[in-house]
Amino acid sequence: MSENQENLEYTPDIYTLVDEEGNEQAFELLDVMELDDNTYFALIPYFENPEDALNSDADLVVLKSEMVDGEEMMATINDDEEYDRVGNIFLEKLANMYEDEMEELGLEVE
Repeated sequence: MSENQENLEYTPDIYTLVDEEGNEQAFELLDVMELDDNTYFALIPYFENPEDALNSDADLVVLKSEMVDGEEMMATINDDEEYDRVGNIFLEKLANMYEDEMEELGLEVE
């Protein structure tokens, strides 16, 4: 790894989302994908302490871009089939991304 790469700090893209009951929660954006003329977002709950993230059983959250009052917003996907299809594509992409990173670090991938 070059000296420049060692000095780069990872800064996650954090979004605070509000659920239907008005509760706020921070999420880290993992990936964005265009599919069938729609934009989809893969997120996971964000924890400031990395150990909290490791101890969490949080699931991947998949949202869809929708226009609301002329503003683009992340919205829940109400169609179960669409959610499953897009979620599985994201899971496969993310697994492949992290597998490649682990191989680059010389770690074993099962």
